[in-house]
Amino acid sequence: MTAVAEPTNDTSQIPAPEGSVTITVKILRFNPEIDNEPHWESYDVPALPTDRVLNLLMNIKNYADGTLSFRRSCAHGICGSDAMQINGINRLACKVLVKDLLAKDGKQTTVTVAPIKGLPTMKDLYVDMEPFFEAFRAVKPYLIAYGNEPTNERYQSVADRERFDDTTKCILCACCTSSCPVYWADGSYFGPAAIVNAHRFIFDSRDEAAEERLDILNDTEGVWRCRTTFNCTDACPRGIQVTKAIQEVKRALLFKRT
Repeated sequence: MTAVAEPTNDTSQIPAPEGSVTITVKILRFNPEIDNEPHWESYDVPALPTDRVLNLLMNIKNYADGTLSFRRSCAHGICGSDAMQINGINRLACKVLVKDLLAKDGKQTTVTVAPIKGLPTMKDLYVDMEPFFEAFRAVKPYLIAYGNEPTNERYQSVADRERFDDTTKCILCACCTSSCPVYWADGSYFGPAAIVNAHRFIFDSRDEAAEERLDILNDTEGVWRCRTTFNCTDACPRGIQVTKAIQEVKRALLFKRT
């Protein structure tokens, strides 16, 4: 059913610093205790061009509506906890600047904020991440080496380290997985993030369980479900070439070469 916009909430208590502009923030709200379905609520928020979307949400929560729920932690694009849809695109709220969202020619700016797709919404922008982490754990995202432990650290050449450098950058924000239309349609698909984290160890020269992970991802819900839409790559806030990593895992399965 189509969500209907509600009247703008009172935001008069939010401080308006010099040089700020008023932004209309439309948030898809949902409280399972009182709502049958999600609905839009609007807030007119003073903001500086250098503010992040996370700043706007914090001001709404602190000064206008303390019931607003969302995750956030480091506010520096590292923890990945504040993933959400901003103007329909998966982003980290702490990395999106107001100046990049401002309407041209001085027109009123409206920013829509909604929870990421494909994961159950628990409240407002707060989603249940357990299905996401279940897939992550299933690919054994840790170093596996058999035999006796070495007396020193496990050495690795610069070239061997560079082989999987890109996929070490994942912060488990779920932006890529929840941007994937296959994941929306079928939540049992491992999803891009799980495959990225499997890639990180499949191509690690110190690891000895590549075959095990490849067998896991050779399942009907594994890498072959990818349709190469590049949504995941576009959504990644860390710039990981997610689609490329998935294709490399596919090739490793086809040629049994790691």
